[in-house]
Amino acid sequence: MLTRTDLRPGLPPTAAALRALLPRAEVDVDAVLDRVRPIVADVADRGVEAVLELAERFDKVRPASVRVPAAELTRALDELDPSVREALWVVIDRTRLVHADQRREDVVTKVADGGTVTERFVPVRRVGLYAPGGLAVYPSTVVMNVVPAQAAGVESLVVASPPQSEHGGLPHPTILAAAAMLGVDEVWAVGGAQAVALLAYGGTDTDGAELEPVDVVTGPGNIYTTAAKRLLRGLIGIDAEAGPTEIAILADRGADPVHVAADLISQAEHDPQAASVLVTDSVELADEVDAELERQVATTKHTERIRTALTGRQSGTVLVARLEEGIEVVDAYAAEHLEIQTEDAPVVARRVRNAGAIFVGPYAPVSLGDYCAGSNHVLPTGGCARHSGGLSVQTFLRGIHLVEYTEEALRAVADQVVTLAAAEDLPAHGQAVSARFGTRVDA
Repeated sequence: MLTRTDLRPGLPPTAAALRALLPRAEVDVDAVLDRVRPIVADVADRGVEAVLELAERFDKVRPASVRVPAAELTRALDELDPSVREALWVVIDRTRLVHADQRREDVVTKVADGGTVTERFVPVRRVGLYAPGGLAVYPSTVVMNVVPAQAAGVESLVVASPPQSEHGGLPHPTILAAAAMLGVDEVWAVGGAQAVALLAYGGTDTDGAELEPVDVVTGPGNIYTTAAKRLLRGLIGIDAEAGPTEIAILADRGADPVHVAADLISQAEHDPQAASVLVTDSVELADEVDAELERQVATTKHTERIRTALTGRQSGTVLVARLEEGIEVVDAYAAEHLEIQTEDAPVVARRVRNAGAIFVGPYAPVSLGDYCAGSNHVLPTGGCARHSGGLSVQTFLRGIHLVEYTEEALRAVADQVVTLAAAEDLPAHGQAVSARFGTRVDA
């Protein structure tokens, strides 16, 4: 089922050549920008009226208002299946525990007598958190976005999720219930590119109430949501441009093929474009995993979706001669989710540089991280783990420097400031210092 890339003759001589050989989902955000740009412009111009018309067009329903009434949040929580509620509390509690430890304290550095620089970590004031509503419903994504924002001390939160025709133009009730459990009282029934635009520009709801714009938008979405983030970046901050989900598994002969196949399938279940990649130094394991995939895929609920993902060019098995080369391959791939199913997995995991999250050993599958590990599941895709990390408290904090110098501390470094200002042909910079001491710098 998985196509094979055989690198056992030896890895390519350059990192670029290796990356080019590896399976990867092709996501061309530029290709949809021309379709998304008019949507963003329409929302900027006409606000909520444009949003509601777009909901009729794309979601096949026109909500009565953008903001979900508080009573609907309460009703969704009251009617939530008790077992789902219990499971969500586990997710919330563990995610809060992990993210509470990510809080930053102010750092004061004494540069000289009378001179200090303090780095303050200040939360953004208002954020928009997007929960998609396409092939699946993601209350867990509500948790993963809201908890770090709350832990950071963000003052104002709004969750946006697409309206559902089968739920009377409201977001899915499980999304509403999750928001209520987290204490979020502002939810907007809006999805896709128009959601990002409305979060960025704000507007006036059908009842005349203000829909206040946000400073940062986070959360995964489809390619149109991603394109809107790209277009609006600068007016708003964003977490990342998310692509299709992906898993890489680095495994040796000792790995259980049943587990490996099940984990590859679990990511393929998300989307026909999802990527599932096995990296191994064992042909025997690769053969056994292929056999397990055939057996297990046939018994799944979303067989066609999974089969499409596993047989697509974004998925495959990469054969390497040695585990050392396997580590190089997974570093080049920089997976959103990386599992290490090898001998001495904890040691191997700590040698990996590039991954959104690393799941160590046979009892830490990616689906644990999707829900109950306590880690965040909003992670970089498409190789972006080489330079970016997942959603965290830091996403919602800004480091601001407070520079405090006494007169004597400034006098002690004044000559150096004047000298460097002259070297850069910016004499007024030097004069801004000299003027404080009754001297003048010649132009």
